[in-house]
Amino acid sequence: MYLEAYKRWMETDLEDPALKAELQSIEGNEEEIKDRFAVSLKFGTAGLRGVLGAGSNRMNIYVVRQATQGLANWVKTQAGNQLVAISYDSRINSDVFAKTAACVLAANGIKVRIYDALMPVPALSFATRYYEANAGIMVTASHNPAKYNGYKAYGPDGCQMTDEAADIVYAEIQKTDILTGAKMMSFEEGIEKGLIEYVGDDCKEALYDAIKARSVRPGICKTAGLKLVYSPLNGSGLVPVMRILEDIGIDDITIVEEQKYPDGNFPTCPYPNPEIFEALRLGLELAQKTGADLMLATDPDADRVGIAMKCPDGTYELVSGNEVGVLLLDYIAAGRIESGTMPKNPVAVKSIVSTPLADAVAANYGVELRSVLTGFKWIGDQIAGLEAAGEIDRFIFGFEESYGYLAGPYVRDKDAIIGSMLICEMAAYYRSIGSSIKQRLEEIYAKYGRYLNKVDSFEFPGLSGMDKMAGIMDDLRKNPPAEIAGYNVVKVTDYKKSEETGLPAANVLIFKLDGGAEVIVRPSGTEPKIKTYFTTLGKDVAEAQAQKDALADALKPIFS
Repeated sequence: MYLEAYKRWMETDLEDPALKAELQSIEGNEEEIKDRFAVSLKFGTAGLRGVLGAGSNRMNIYVVRQATQGLANWVKTQAGNQLVAISYDSRINSDVFAKTAACVLAANGIKVRIYDALMPVPALSFATRYYEANAGIMVTASHNPAKYNGYKAYGPDGCQMTDEAADIVYAEIQKTDILTGAKMMSFEEGIEKGLIEYVGDDCKEALYDAIKARSVRPGICKTAGLKLVYSPLNGSGLVPVMRILEDIGIDDITIVEEQKYPDGNFPTCPYPNPEIFEALRLGLELAQKTGADLMLATDPDADRVGIAMKCPDGTYELVSGNEVGVLLLDYIAAGRIESGTMPKNPVAVKSIVSTPLADAVAANYGVELRSVLTGFKWIGDQIAGLEAAGEIDRFIFGFEESYGYLAGPYVRDKDAIIGSMLICEMAAYYRSIGSSIKQRLEEIYAKYGRYLNKVDSFEFPGLSGMDKMAGIMDDLRKNPPAEIAGYNVVKVTDYKKSEETGLPAANVLIFKLDGGAEVIVRPSGTEPKIKTYFTTLGKDVAEAQAQKDALADALKPIFS
């Protein structure tokens, strides 16, 4: 079957000559042909994500056309404006794929609003809502290595597409011949016919206004003298993040020159992920050189932001996503109570794999903290529920441990633009009162306990990887450990059992241990890996870390 598919691609006059050259280079290599053609990239709620190249199991213009035709078929069954918003980041071929998608939609009689230059995830989510679009497309592979690209699909609410809608789109994709099944119109013709338009300045400015409206202490950055180092990691964050920081009054910003401009090759870090030290190394070196109070880095599609804070002794410390989430929750709640802007019955939302320290902080301020499945769409779903009830103002903050934050309902995905603004505002405020982010974090730990949250990942590449991951999860369900590293398992929560959790079914297992520690096992929804999340609680960092290490060592054989 896959050899026939390969032969057909070889016999087709492909528009992209690089794809034809690639196919010729693997002639006779059955293993390589099988990898590219035995399966197709699966379309799900996160859209598509895969390695760039020729074949149905790769990201290329034909896979994008096929996916977009499936999306167009779904859009045509929907009421409303028959419009789709599109944006893209700095990855290789992102602009090509974005325009390809626009051409397919236009050929189907569906209007398109596309950004005239790369813009991040929150801008796409905002434009989808602003234009009351039926759907949105963001061309990105988020923080994956340079050889990847992807295609995130959004629903009319600006959230990533629901399971139900994604299933329908996937069924339509499967009905569409990958090489000939998509309708096409040239980009120029789409513009001429008024089917393709660029996102207007009114939409762009409305996004910035919505973000600035969520400031907790407006004007604090103008007088605090905050000194900042920022890296967009060669992604899409430079323009929007710099615009918002300058608007709030931060004028001492040094940008990491090597990572300043969009470059899908990501030459300075093979894995452009702000969770990874190597991605932040140049920024940290520059922070030390300039004496910055704070270092920020946004990932390529600028939906996540990582930071390093200056400590009293002059060194710099990376701050985890859990810690930043807790710090922001604490800052927003305290600040809004102080200013009298806290809504009645405030709501914050976090993912189930994020730190329980947030629960303690929320309770301290009288904030209802809701825990949802991993994936920011579930946080978006909580916002939508509040909106439907006419209680949208109750939402004050949402976060995931993987550096994703949102402090308003104007978009329905994580937003590194507002994350950057609020982190800087928080740093400026603490600086203005003779404190620091580091000092405030230590105060939080002193008050609520020394929580440690760590994540280990185990990769399972290739076609057999998914089967192996499924086997591991199945065995953990059938034979759950009675103890881990000498700590008794006191409770196992299986998130496939909706009747027990009250949440939609998900492939997640949580093991609660005596003494308060917790281990969560979850396959990634976007990469071939299983993640293990550890929460330990000790009298100090060393004790909490020692427990984490013992738990990780005990579990390692399961994932080998």
